[in-house]
Amino acid sequence: MKPTYIEHIGIAVNSIEEAKTYFESVLGLECYSVEEVADQKVKTAFFMIGQTKIELLEATSPESPVAKFIEKRGQGIHHLAFAVENTDEALQNAESKGITLIDKQSRKGAEGLTIGFLHPKSTFGVLTEFCSK
Repeated sequence: MKPTYIEHIGIAVNSIEEAKTYFESVLGLECYSVEEVADQKVKTAFFMIGQTKIELLEATSPESPVAKFIEKRGQGIHHLAFAVENTDEALQNAESKGITLIDKQSRKGAEGLTIGFLHPKSTFGVLTEFCSK
């Protein structure tokens, strides 16, 4: 398993609408998609820059992982996502090398991707996501 590129950088924000203003008016990026992922209790907004996306994450519930992240650490970079050919194989490969998984199996994410997360305690403090189409 080898990632092919950085799929996106996830940024936790209190308000997508407020954060969109910065990305659009200051950086000149265009938001091309806003989507709610109900089972993850999150609303997302995407911007494209080169081949990489920036994903804004807004919690839709105080119990969501994003809400807990912001409560503990404040707004900011939440995760780094790598594109892989097969998310389940990438997760199994990482686990076989001693990495602690958050997701033992892939699940549905935004934009129709299959996703799975590695625990940041095993990845030098960086919440890492694998994504595949």
